[in-house]
Amino acid sequence: MISLNVNGVQHALDIDPSTPLLYALRNDLELHGARFGCGLGQCGACTVIVDGEATFSCLVPVGAIGTRRVRTLESLGSAEHPGALQQSFIKHQAAQCGYCIAGMIMRAQALLERNPHPTEHEMRSHMEPNLCRCGTHMRILAAIREVAGLPAPKSGAPAAQPVPAAKTAS
Repeated sequence: MISLNVNGVQHALDIDPSTPLLYALRNDLELHGARFGCGLGQCGACTVIVDGEATFSCLVPVGAIGTRRVRTLESLGSAEHPGALQQSFIKHQAAQCGYCIAGMIMRAQALLERNPHPTEHEMRSHMEPNLCRCGTHMRILAAIREVAGLPAPKSGAPAAQPVPAAKTAS
């Protein structure tokens, strides 16, 4: 038996300890916010928060979680009552296809909980591991800026450049 604390609820799961956390969340706990993207920890679609840190859930076996607390998108709000960050993502139309958005929101939430008013550089550096293939990075950053109370970067300033894509393994 594996014991997991997910979104403040303790769960006992009869699964192999090597099962990726992502599979336990989706298949056993029916929490579908985290998505399977690449399965290699390179895209961020599966990002959840584990003890305050943004974590690729496709890479972490459930047996390695121990007593650490896991939070998923479902902990932030619902379609009827979205949380502040979710509302900002909606307002800024940060989702195009929507596949990456749960992971983006969870990575941003981890940052804002640790540092409610990050600098532009801190925000961009923190968000860099998560990819958006539709290219809505600027809208995603605008949504985070709003919640953090940061001003929009000046037009033409270096901060207005898109976040570079992550390098892929050959």
